[in-house]
Amino acid sequence: MITSELIFTEQTQGAILHGVHWIASVIELLGVVVIVCGVAGATVWSFGEMRRGRFTDALRSYRASLGRGILLGLEFLIAADIIGMVAIVPSFGRLGILALIIVIRTFLSFSLQIEIEGRWPWQRRAVADDADRVGL
Repeated sequence: MITSELIFTEQTQGAILHGVHWIASVIELLGVVVIVCGVAGATVWSFGEMRRGRFTDALRSYRASLGRGILLGLEFLIAADIIGMVAIVPSFGRLGILALIIVIRTFLSFSLQIEIEGRWPWQRRAVADDADRVGL
């Protein structure tokens, strides 16, 4: 069996782990930036809609845009967690924590997706088929 000890020196292993940790941190920071930019962008867009007098559209648009920003940010945060917990120091304990984090974030993503689209994900095809039959 070939292990990393046989391929890389201890100094090289340390450099690789440091690089992977740095990459995970950058991806995590990117996820936070995406969420913050999503909140700011959704807020600015909604204020523009409110100025035009479309309050109902502004609220609906704000919720959908905010949800999309959070969903995209969560995807980056999940990727950073996978890299940070499994690639850097893999263990069954860390893997269990990662699984729990992914389950929670997946539930949040699922809930946000329902909030944005207003229907269950498996209803997409049925709604599209109905729209085709009606001629929309």
